[in-house]
Amino acid sequence: MKLVSSRTILEGFNFQLRLGNVSRISSYSTATRNLTTERRSSNRYSNSMYDLFRRITPVGDTTVSIVPLLDQWVQEGRTVEKEQLQLFIKELRSFRRFSHALQISMWMTDKRYLHLTAGDVAIRLDLISKVHGVEQAENYFNNIPKQLRFSAYSALLNCYANAKSVEKAEATMQEMGDLGLLPGEPLIYNSMLNLYYKTGNYEKLDSLVREIEEKGIGYDKMTCSIRLSAYAAASDVEGIDKIVNLVESNPTVLLDWEIYGTAASGYAKAGFLDKSLQMLKKSEGLISGKSRSSAAKAYEILLRQYATTGQKDEVLRLWEIYKKNATVYNRGYISVISSVLKFDDLESAEKIVEEWESQSLRYDIRIPNFLIGSYCGKGLLQKAESLITKAKLKGEKPNWKTWFYMATGYLKNNQTLEAVEAMKEALVVCRNKWKPGKEHLASSLKFLKDGVEDVEGVEKFINLLREKDIISEDLQEKGLNEVQNGKLNFDALSKFYGDALIDDEEALSRLKTVGQ
Repeated sequence: MKLVSSRTILEGFNFQLRLGNVSRISSYSTATRNLTTERRSSNRYSNSMYDLFRRITPVGDTTVSIVPLLDQWVQEGRTVEKEQLQLFIKELRSFRRFSHALQISMWMTDKRYLHLTAGDVAIRLDLISKVHGVEQAENYFNNIPKQLRFSAYSALLNCYANAKSVEKAEATMQEMGDLGLLPGEPLIYNSMLNLYYKTGNYEKLDSLVREIEEKGIGYDKMTCSIRLSAYAAASDVEGIDKIVNLVESNPTVLLDWEIYGTAASGYAKAGFLDKSLQMLKKSEGLISGKSRSSAAKAYEILLRQYATTGQKDEVLRLWEIYKKNATVYNRGYISVISSVLKFDDLESAEKIVEEWESQSLRYDIRIPNFLIGSYCGKGLLQKAESLITKAKLKGEKPNWKTWFYMATGYLKNNQTLEAVEAMKEALVVCRNKWKPGKEHLASSLKFLKDGVEDVEGVEKFINLLREKDIISEDLQEKGLNEVQNGKLNFDALSKFYGDALIDDEEALSRLKTVGQ
């Protein structure tokens, strides 16, 4: 079970406001204390659904079931309000905790026998698709009572669209048309347009656009955004111009920063940097008036876009505006640091990291990692090591990318022993599908075998690769046999492992760029 983060605490605070418990909060510190401390006395909060939310929120690991918490709540004699459970599901979906949201949805009917509305059914269908896949979503759809099934068609269509299943999505839309379920507004059509865009079916996209126009269905912001994205992907400047002009001249389409941001990306990709900058300026001008959290998201995207167009001064200028007009969390620092490092501006990046360290924000190893990667690319290994030491003194742990950067830096500096130890650390803490590159693995094994005649070390290293699912059991067994028999040919290592290994292209590419 993961500990509750500061972000989760803030989410809980905002959620309590939506539950209508404003009068129960005397300050932010009170909300923080309530989320992290179980109230044991019997008082006016005992039957509040927010108490149940406080129990669910800290369970950050979606592989851990929250059903026992729900069952315990009822066993304690507490009441259950369906409307609040629906709000729980909405909140969990917004933070991509789909498994937990589905557990609540199923618990509502399996344990509490609560009646599902058409909206509840559609949401459950979507959750089943996200958690268990389209096939199980289809099975659920086929067993929905007929009086509720009509309302679930659009959810099924979205399931197919999200899974990029073109044929099934088209068949579902055809069936909806035959049943008279296609509305006279663009929502359903946008799902298909987005599917065609994501699968590169631009001819079908254009054909559906013509159908929409023939039916007299107006465009909305999403329709325009999808068409802009499609034109941008194809570097079709005339198409981008067309949509921009349409949006600016159509009073029914809500102009916002995202529309211009999408256009800016398209122009930049096509090499029209002047047009891209014009769009970025227009986009920036539409951020004012947004909530501080919405403004933050906009500024983060525009920072990266200004960097893409090669405008470092604009990046630094917008960063100052961002800090004045929006609440800056870790993701804001990540956006600006990654942006200035595209210009190899270590000095600015270091100042921004120092500024971040002075804030009362949750520690995020990704932020110093940007500097660590840059330092390693430039051979400034002592500076990189000092950042790791600083993190450890704060009780924080480097992640796999930290150690991968260090392994790469050590390897470039011919410090093979340190590179091997860093690679071991990377493998131990890695929790995703990252795999070390052939060069790093070959150097590590060769050093362990030839450098210090550490046969046991080689065996442990190969076993670690198997534990992390980087190599198969067959490769593990073959490698161990080769080592034990003294026959391992390191010059043929790449062929030996074949396609079992891949390079971390993103990390290597960034190191190469920074090191130039």
